[in-house]
Amino acid sequence: MDIGQLLLGRPLRKRDAGHEEIGSTEGLAALSLDALSSVAYGPEAIAFVLITAGLGAMHYLLPISLALIGLLLLLVLSYSQVIDAYPAGGGAYAVSRANLGTNVSQVAAAALVVDYTLTVAISISAGVEALTSAFPAARPWALVICLAVLAVVTLMNLRGVGESARAFLLPTLVFIVGLLALMAWGFVHPMAPAIHPLPAAQPVPLFFLLTAFAAGCTALTGVEAIANGVPLFREPRQLRAKRTEWLLGGILALMLLGLAVLTIRFSVAPGGAQTMLSKVMVAAVGHSWGYYVVALAITVVLALAANTSFGGLPLLSSILARDGYLPHVFAMRGDRLVFSPGIYVLAAAAALLLIASGGNTQALIPLFAIGVFTGFTLSQTGMVVHWCHARPPHWALRAGLNGLGALATGVATLLFVITKFTEGAWVVVVIIPLLVVLFRGIHRYYDRVNAVLVPGHIPGPVEARPRPMIVVPIEPHLSELTRRALDHALSLSDDVVAVAILLDPESDDDPTEASLRQAWTDWAPPVRLEIIQSEYHSVIRPMIQFIDGLSPKAQQRRVVLIPEFVPDSAYGELLHNQIGTMLASALRRRTDVMIALVPMHVHQEFVPAPAHDAENGT
Repeated sequence: MDIGQLLLGRPLRKRDAGHEEIGSTEGLAALSLDALSSVAYGPEAIAFVLITAGLGAMHYLLPISLALIGLLLLLVLSYSQVIDAYPAGGGAYAVSRANLGTNVSQVAAAALVVDYTLTVAISISAGVEALTSAFPAARPWALVICLAVLAVVTLMNLRGVGESARAFLLPTLVFIVGLLALMAWGFVHPMAPAIHPLPAAQPVPLFFLLTAFAAGCTALTGVEAIANGVPLFREPRQLRAKRTEWLLGGILALMLLGLAVLTIRFSVAPGGAQTMLSKVMVAAVGHSWGYYVVALAITVVLALAANTSFGGLPLLSSILARDGYLPHVFAMRGDRLVFSPGIYVLAAAAALLLIASGGNTQALIPLFAIGVFTGFTLSQTGMVVHWCHARPPHWALRAGLNGLGALATGVATLLFVITKFTEGAWVVVVIIPLLVVLFRGIHRYYDRVNAVLVPGHIPGPVEARPRPMIVVPIEPHLSELTRRALDHALSLSDDVVAVAILLDPESDDDPTEASLRQAWTDWAPPVRLEIIQSEYHSVIRPMIQFIDGLSPKAQQRRVVLIPEFVPDSAYGELLHNQIGTMLASALRRRTDVMIALVPMHVHQEFVPAPAHDAENGT
């Protein structure tokens, strides 16, 4: 077993695909951790805005959280309908493509790509931040820990979605049960009346409150991931996916509400080395074993929240690849039946973000919500169009619900762009159009390729042509590689010419035309030899000039058969010249010449040709 199979597991057959599908509870671990774990930074983002108006403004955390819960309810209802209408997955992209046209769907796809990538970076950085809040000694190693966690999550997802979901299920349940239990204890905390209460609430401008609401919308990211990943569920897929969506909505609403109430109850303010959630937990249970258990669970779940993107983006990229907007390699499954190219690219992009931000969550959050809320808005708008066209029972109510959601998320998107533009949101505003340009460029290329290949069309008749004229470039020193190449050439055609390019000799050991012709005569292969004296210190140009000067028969193709020595290691590659590779590269774009390679491996054993026996005449 090689190291790759040891790390990733044995290759799976197609019939094993059912083992990688997930149920409703496993869906929480596979596709919901992004949304659930956002309670660690979403409410804190609201508090960071409110605290600038004074400690008394923290009273507005509860009404803003209630507004977020209302928007969460709208999103859960909407995406439950998306699951029913578009069970093949794709979420905002699939809805937009079907109802709003290809141009809008490309914007939705770009927004989702940005959202998924940022989700990985922010989830991991927030998880490590929670760890360093509980264990300050680990703070200098934050970035290294972030990259290590990313490597582990990537490896688990390369092993399969089902396996990663089952592996992450236990910490997910510890996180949910532990945090809800801790909050419940906080409500009956006997020392709460002795805590200094917040100052009286003070009036603040409406735009200020809207800014805080937009900042808190980061707590709703990930709600769409379940609708994007419906094909990952076991049958009945739609029912299981909707159950997971409603479980997510209920648990997240309880957490948001509980955290808002306890933050005000314990007079907690954001800032300092400790996260706001950590401060609430300490106020509820102190530095007890319960605090450390839940803190570790939060750290693990925040880090594993990146799993949501690893479940969603590879599936989305495979859909985009099938539609011709990403390279087709993204639609290919690996040995473990996952879309591994998408996993590798997502991991690399997230690593770059973590390094660029130094693993700082607050530096990444301004980039976050624009992409996901753009997807929310387009998805909801597309569903309005869908209901108006399909007109099922109660279609007007459904369209109104989606229209309200589109309005709310659209306003939140604009607020986020306006308020966070100078803090880094401009990067996303630039990246999304650039991704759209990339999608269109790839699609145009595939359109040109399809115009030439005409896939699905019965091609014209196959023409019988004369055997080709074969040119075999050889080295001036005859070798077993030369014999092997000529053997292959003669098995394909009788019209074979060997060509050697001679440079000006620089020592007595260098071959000359006379020595090469004498060696050829002694060997006597049934192939004519052409020797070209090059005035240049390159063999590529004279070889191409010779090929261009050939005059094949009518309808006869020219084939350049290049002998290639294949070392048994990457180290060996560095010890050989790459003339064959350079010649093949120079001829690759030629339409009048075909290229063939004859590899000879260093470990290959050859049986020597029998010697001539004059006495027996053999």
